[in-house]
Amino acid sequence: MLKYTLQRIVLMFFTLFIITLMCFVLVRMLPPVELPIEDPHAVVIAQRREAMGYNKPYLVQFGIFLKDVFTRFDWGISDKLYFGQPVADIFLEKLPATCIVNFYSIILSIPIGIMLGIFAALKKNTWIDHAISTLTMIVISVPSFVYAFLIQYFLSFKLGWFPFLMKAGTDYFSPEMFVSMLPAVLSLSFGVIAGFTRTTRAELTEVLTSEFMLLARTKGLTRGQATVRHALKNCMVVVVPAIFGEFIGIMGGSLIIEKIFSVPGVGSLYINSINGRDYAMFMLLTVFYTVIGLLASIIVDISYGFIDPRIRMGSKK
Repeated sequence: MLKYTLQRIVLMFFTLFIITLMCFVLVRMLPPVELPIEDPHAVVIAQRREAMGYNKPYLVQFGIFLKDVFTRFDWGISDKLYFGQPVADIFLEKLPATCIVNFYSIILSIPIGIMLGIFAALKKNTWIDHAISTLTMIVISVPSFVYAFLIQYFLSFKLGWFPFLMKAGTDYFSPEMFVSMLPAVLSLSFGVIAGFTRTTRAELTEVLTSEFMLLARTKGLTRGQATVRHALKNCMVVVVPAIFGEFIGIMGGSLIIEKIFSVPGVGSLYINSINGRDYAMFMLLTVFYTVIGLLASIIVDISYGFIDPRIRMGSKK
């Protein structure tokens, strides 16, 4: 298990290096943003561009970029969005909003998704199961930004329950801020709920038809007792790793939602950096979202071995 974990970590860093290099070269092939001569920050940015070797080959520029990141944790300064400010400071300032919105979404989605999946599995082949399964497939097939527009139209415009956009400020735990977050949270939750419903229903249905469940019933356990003591425990072997991965992975899916609801997080910042050709901001956020995706994959794979001792990743027979 340790050997497998180390192999995955090494592979993660190799993949991260390749993706970072590709994005760095591609974004540097675009012409840089023109600097306003009258702005005093323009001189500083011009000097930084010279120090980072904008007039040198791309591989040399990439080497300078890596050296600054590893030796000083210097990701550069913003060329356009936050003219002349360090992008790392802006990133850390925006990160809490993204984390809180996604955290609320996970806390809301996981219990509902698991409960619906259990209910559908216990009512297998009934109209309840068919209704939940059909609705789940529909919800999974629809992009999250569609739910965002529907929520804005019905809950914000028609009913007036929520504001259209998230409240400005950093009082993230105030009642007013929480209410303004709910449209974005709900938009992110639909797909997660449907995903956990489908996973839980599929796993629990398979476990309920296993031979050891028949043995448990023949030993005198009721259907409810056998389900709680044995079926759910075995079902969680698949569901719990998905929860671990979702805690990290959902942050990669909030880019458009943050833009729609004006969430002051890193998602909308990423889109703006692409549109504004802000090289330094784009590279920092690219590395961030790449690491998020790779960590989610590794945590899901490794957690199987810890949750179920029968699973040993990478072992040889």
